[in-house]
Amino acid sequence: MIDGVVITPLKQIVDERGKVMHMLRSDSPVFRSFGEIYFSTVHPGAIKGWHVHTRMVLNYAVPHGQIKFVLYDDRAGSPTKGEVQEIFLGPDNYCLVTVPPLVWNGFKGFGTETALVANCASIPHDPTEIDRKDPFDPSIPYDWALKHR
Repeated sequence: MIDGVVITPLKQIVDERGKVMHMLRSDSPVFRSFGEIYFSTVHPGAIKGWHVHTRMVLNYAVPHGQIKFVLYDDRAGSPTKGEVQEIFLGPDNYCLVTVPPLVWNGFKGFGTETALVANCASIPHDPTEIDRKDPFDPSIPYDWALKHR
């Protein structure tokens, strides 16, 4: 696991009417501050990435659909520098993934439905603290193709 990344299993309370899906509480050990919450959708097979924030802490959860969330650590001095991490998220693996600043990340939708990705960010969006790369940029050693393991 990439240093500083925290995966927190989340509760889903199900009954005959539907369900409640928890995400993040202010008394959680991973909560830093509230900046904004936003939702992103991604269609099956589509990729959104790469991006990195210099100050923002990300808190991702996927209440609908499925994604492959990929992280890459190129931080100088990090004990996990050079590591890639894949996390499969959706209602079947409903977790909060907390990502510290300076860790590259992106996600790909898979399955049959458009996925809904929620991010409770520690600061409001600031275009001066984000950097982006093409999903196939060779500086990040990752192949987004389906892997038959």
